[in-house]
Amino acid sequence: MKKVTEIVAHTSHVAGVIFSPDSTHLLSCGMDALIKLWSVEDWSPTGEFAGHEKSVNCLAFSPDGKTLVSGSTDTDLRLWSYPDGANRGVLRSHRNTVACVQYSPDGSLIASCSYDAKVKLWNATTGELVLTFNDHPKNVAAVQFTQDSQFLASGGIGGDILVMKVPEGFLIQRLKGHSTTVTSLALSLDGKLLISTGYDGTIRYWSSTSWVEEKSIPIKQRGLFPINLSPDGKFLAVGCEFMVKVFKTEDGTQVDELPIDAKGVYAVAFSPDGKYLASGSADKIVRVWEVF
Repeated sequence: MKKVTEIVAHTSHVAGVIFSPDSTHLLSCGMDALIKLWSVEDWSPTGEFAGHEKSVNCLAFSPDGKTLVSGSTDTDLRLWSYPDGANRGVLRSHRNTVACVQYSPDGSLIASCSYDAKVKLWNATTGELVLTFNDHPKNVAAVQFTQDSQFLASGGIGGDILVMKVPEGFLIQRLKGHSTTVTSLALSLDGKLLISTGYDGTIRYWSSTSWVEEKSIPIKQRGLFPINLSPDGKFLAVGCEFMVKVFKTEDGTQVDELPIDAKGVYAVAFSPDGKYLASGSADKIVRVWEVF
């Protein structure tokens, strides 16, 4: 992969990056409490969403691409109209930092998780709180819906991944494999595999039907290990200390190593059209590579 740009995006750590569903914008969020928009055409700034009072940690688009949800250390989730940034609502119920947010594939629900040890489900249309899931003992760092929107996986401190039925909220599986904190979750393109990373330095693949672990791949590096899959499902990007590693999703073979001048790499994202890979890191910079 070839680096195409470096953007000094925020005044402090970049906590999240995401491309718009139409691949026309790259969005970043950071510890300066802002969400910023960058034109993919020339990487120039095109807008800024302000409203959170503390670090913005995570971003997710609705399936139709019209709404952006953000989660923050101020404990709030905010809904924004894309691309104009109009306020679509504030969702309040968490008691601590919101670490991850995601829309269900059918667009009906928003899932959020927090350092308050809670996972919450929200009605994506009304903003009403549907459910609070209390089975995690400590901080929850990641959530991931299955492709049919029927199940939600969540993980954090402790190493277990909990799978609940949606929207009922009852626990159906407890996946044991990581020896310490689960940091990120993703779903394979065909929906058949749940992919997880943990502070133990492994990528683990789980069947999304039997919930049996199918494979474990050593990352051979330290880091927070945010992950993102390429839109064709062939590659998995993993944020590590001072680098982003790229693996073949199918067999875990490492195919690239992208150097970064920062220890903390907090976010990685492929563009939906498959042309670019972006990262956000502790040195305030968003980096973008062209995908070959």
